[in-house]
Amino acid sequence: MKTMVSPSFLSANFLSLQDDIDMLNSSEADWVHLDVMDGVFVPNISFGFPVIEAINKTCQKPLDVHLMIVNPEKYVAQTAKAGAMLMSVHAEACTHLHRTIQEIHAAGMKAGVALNPSTPLCMVEEVLHDADVILLMSVNPGFGGQTFIEQSVDKVRRLRQMIDAQGSHALIEVDGGVQAETAPRLVEAGANVLVSGSYIFKSANPAETIRELGKL
Repeated sequence: MKTMVSPSFLSANFLSLQDDIDMLNSSEADWVHLDVMDGVFVPNISFGFPVIEAINKTCQKPLDVHLMIVNPEKYVAQTAKAGAMLMSVHAEACTHLHRTIQEIHAAGMKAGVALNPSTPLCMVEEVLHDADVILLMSVNPGFGGQTFIEQSVDKVRRLRQMIDAQGSHALIEVDGGVQAETAPRLVEAGANVLVSGSYIFKSANPAETIRELGKL
């Protein structure tokens, strides 16, 4: 299948969001990745539902919303109302992960399960048939522009083997340090969706950078 690209809005220009939305609308981006941080689960605070709702009004791409927060199950209905196509929650933050996935689906969204770099793949083994996306963090979450963690390539490869062995249809999404050198190796290892922030938005031609990532 075609490699999908989900540009991360955390690296967009917040003084002129509409300009970046217009660029994404005319680009070959498949989704738009929105990171919601609470300053508790991760050591940073980003933006919340009013910003997502505003983006949804003019963004023509499906919204890929990643909740890096504690108790994400409390915000399923609000995430759906804000316009999310996909809601990803961290396995580390969900005591009852299977139930949360069911609630996300019941709200009309696709369900993603995210894992921090140090979290083993066994944390998602029992939900591979329930989740639509497994999101692997390839940097420690909380900040954009971080250095890629090399072990992530092997982690993608092992997750691909797990998914294939179970006959799951879950997509593998990777977020963190995705750029020209790391992206081809992640795709070769089995990644389906590439999240990229600063590499796209700080490039001379973001739309072309998105197109090049999608060709991998």
